[in-house]
Amino acid sequence: MSDDSEVLTSTQVAERAPRDWREVDGMLRTRLKVKDYAAALDLVNRIAKAADEADHHPDIDLRYNWVGLRLVSHDVGGLSPRDLELAGAISRIAADVGAEAVPEVTTSMTIGIDTADAARIRPFWTALTGHGEAKGDADSLPSPDGQMPEIWFQESEAREGRNRIHLDVYVPHDQAQARVDTVVAAGGRLVTDEFAPSWWVLADADGNEACVCTWQPR
Repeated sequence: MSDDSEVLTSTQVAERAPRDWREVDGMLRTRLKVKDYAAALDLVNRIAKAADEADHHPDIDLRYNWVGLRLVSHDVGGLSPRDLELAGAISRIAADVGAEAVPEVTTSMTIGIDTADAARIRPFWTALTGHGEAKGDADSLPSPDGQMPEIWFQESEAREGRNRIHLDVYVPHDQAQARVDTVVAAGGRLVTDEFAPSWWVLADADGNEACVCTWQPR
């Protein structure tokens, strides 16, 4: 019997998760495509019933012809066996109604701000965006409702020719290299792959940097 309080490693999640789910930025995610809004709503209702039965509830994004899903066990601070179990149940529901799983399109984004003094600028960003400080983590401002990117502060002195704010785009680990290649083909420049496959640093033609990130270790 699995221990529902166990926090799984990303490697364990990759090995055990249903094939139509991916870990992205610490959450198990997928997207399910259907024919129209009525079908999407019906799928959500079926998933809600299974979630109530499991007493474990995913974040659900209902759109015209797709449903986005995110799973994490907040009480244990990570992904647990019950996330994998509910993901499997949702996959079976999706198969029953003919929904198409497209987990490769799931992404997450954070905004990184380089600063030598996070305490000095943090009040500005909380006032501007409505983000609140994370408990026990002064370097992060989580989204107040899960709809906006997390903001985090990276200790760094100003460097000539480098932007102070950058995007970290989290993608499924099996899509990362393709995303990097697409960015380079679109006029980007690979600044470094020293930290791959955990993250690649890229820049646009003006030198603005961004990172493509995965759960994988360096």
